[in-house]
Amino acid sequence: MIVGEFVDTYPPCVDGVGRVTFSYCQNLIALGHQAYYIAPNAPSGEEVCDFPTLLQKSLPLPGEAYRLALAKLDVRYRLKLDAIPFDIVHTHSPFSAGEEALRIARKRDIPLVTTFHSKYYQDFYDKTHSELIAKEVVRHIVRFYNKCDSVWTVNNATAQVLADYGYHGKILVMENGTDPVEPKAEDVAEARRRFCREGVPVFLFVGQHNYKKNLHGVLGAMAILRKKGQPFHLVTAGDGPDFDAITEEAKTLGIGDACTFEGFISDRSRLMALYRCADLLVFPSVYDNAPMVLREAATMSTPGLVVKGSCSAEGVEDEVNGFICANETPEAIADTILRALPMLDTVGEKARQTIPMHWRDIILRAVDEYEKLIRERQGGHREEDA
Repeated sequence: MIVGEFVDTYPPCVDGVGRVTFSYCQNLIALGHQAYYIAPNAPSGEEVCDFPTLLQKSLPLPGEAYRLALAKLDVRYRLKLDAIPFDIVHTHSPFSAGEEALRIARKRDIPLVTTFHSKYYQDFYDKTHSELIAKEVVRHIVRFYNKCDSVWTVNNATAQVLADYGYHGKILVMENGTDPVEPKAEDVAEARRRFCREGVPVFLFVGQHNYKKNLHGVLGAMAILRKKGQPFHLVTAGDGPDFDAITEEAKTLGIGDACTFEGFISDRSRLMALYRCADLLVFPSVYDNAPMVLREAATMSTPGLVVKGSCSAEGVEDEVNGFICANETPEAIADTILRALPMLDTVGEKARQTIPMHWRDIILRAVDEYEKLIRERQGGHREEDA
């Protein structure tokens, strides 16, 4: 089977959705299929993936890490794309990547799958402060999904978000996975040397440094812990538009000496060593849908803290395989951290046993769905109608 996986980001600018697409390609190829990562090119124009890619010429978007694909104007890209006999295409974005995947699907008369990953209404409202624009984006998304053969979401809570947007078609839940990566001994030793002190718990945040991720709540909670006399070392990994403001806020709150802002970590072993050395992943975001960081941390027996009712909290049982705080305020986060401290080891072990889902298992299920859609298209009808 030959699959085109379309997305709007390419290394080194890869968000969570790009990492999902990366994992789809890697695991499809490992299973004996052909998979192509199709996206706007990086600023350098270099191909850095170790599997087939098709990169489109692109332009930077002002104030954004993302780039605008120029697929229609890129003749070399179009010639390469036209030479590949795709059996199915899968887009992880309803925007430029989605439109390009739809064009190919219609031209070739092949199935189109799409995955809903993000809370787009919130994204566009935050950028424009316009309900009108955000609602129009949502209408565009629903119109696009109505043109697809199969619509997937990453968990049940995200499926409800999409239904609330006004999409009333069938939704298939296809979870995100993770692959256990054993960090190098030297990376673990270095992380422990830098971050670990006797009697000082290490709290970790991994993700885009954007205030929509509730990093304000994380820093506020740390300030409360300091006032209560609870020692800590907060370590963050990631970059983003609010990185400088977040580091300044830590100084303003008087906790800068207890915080380390590592920036984006591209080395997988270093990142996994950080998970292993952390005592608790603090992730009180109500924006994220199914963050892979919770699964990655769990593979290293590090439990996560999430907010009650958030999409991120799906699959987390309080004081069993993670910790759930009542809301996203600094006070609730700090109270939950203090409650968690005596239980970190046992809850972390349960997280390791129950939360990670291997990418191979996810992709095997995705392949079954791909093949079913291909058979339906070739047979001219859906199997459930037979």
